Amino acid sequence: MAGSLIGAVRRGPAGVDGSRPTPAVVRLPLRVAAVLARRALLLAVLLACVFAAVELLPGDAATATSERGESAADLAQRRQLLGLDRPVAERFWDWTTGLPTGDLGTSARGEAVADLLARPFPNTLLLGGLALLVTLVASVTLGCWAAARPGGKVDRAVSASATGVLALPEFVVAVALVLVFALWTDWLPAVTLTDADGSPASWKMLVLPVLALAVPQIGWNVRIVRAALADESTAPHIETAVLDGLPRHRILTHHLLPGALPTISAGIATSTGMLLGGAVVVETIFNYPGIGSVLAGAVTDRDSPLIAGVVAVTGAVLSGVLLLADLVRAWASGGRT
Repeated sequence: MAGSLIGAVRRGPAGVDGSRPTPAVVRLPLRVAAVLARRALLLAVLLACVFAAVELLPGDAATATSERGESAADLAQRRQLLGLDRPVAERFWDWTTGLPTGDLGTSARGEAVADLLARPFPNTLLLGGLALLVTLVASVTLGCWAAARPGGKVDRAVSASATGVLALPEFVVAVALVLVFALWTDWLPAVTLTDADGSPASWKMLVLPVLALAVPQIGWNVRIVRAALADESTAPHIETAVLDGLPRHRILTHHLLPGALPTISAGIATSTGMLLGGAVVVETIFNYPGIGSVLAGAVTDRDSPLIAGVVAVTGAVLSGVLLLADLVRAWASGGRT
């Protein structure tokens, strides 16, 4: 998908008199629209799979949300109110038709899904955004440090550490952080308390969840940055810069990093999905007020509209980040041609 955007930047001669847009300028929006259409189709298929998967779970939303002592007639009435007496394809279509207007449907407990996500989802975006920022800064810094002297002690140490960290799941990192920084040293809180508006009460309560999410992704992206810089170092213009006697740091910042930017941006974009996926586990461990607890409750209630709402909103965010990464790759690759 990124290649299509890159091709739009590369192809097409500029206009002669400058009065008309170049073919590349015309093609790029079309390529972007095509990429968005494909991702929208993929998201639609995923949402259909969500409805089907919930349908295959034992029980249904009426049973899961029923009160003790309800009769069979009460359950039948509840199923009718929730639309569970209709085919799943029909229910999915009704739910999908509301998406263009921002209507995410109604949960099994009678609350608007959009209202249920309005408070916790920004908290998840805050957590994921901070983790992504930490991942980006740490990965680029460590990757450049390792690439400064290939094969040296720092390079070997950083590469080995990145490989080891990459193999750790988020929940293992989270438990280790709680053990060290909350139980042994009492430096940071192990759980998250909230203010009246539902946001974390203190910035300290963000530190451990952010690190738990970021550490595995730092290991992944350090390897990507290091490999991208190693590949770029074999380019002719890098050898010319070395022969010209340019300082090592200038070669790194003005020649190596710009050339490695497309690969680095792709790795960071991939990490965005991993961060949002891992947030569900991390939020549960740290009692963080995000969509993790909402999703867990929705699965327990067999609540198809709520589960699909979480997937739809998350998918929209991921599509935006991936599109931004595609545009960065297209811009960086087009600037070198």
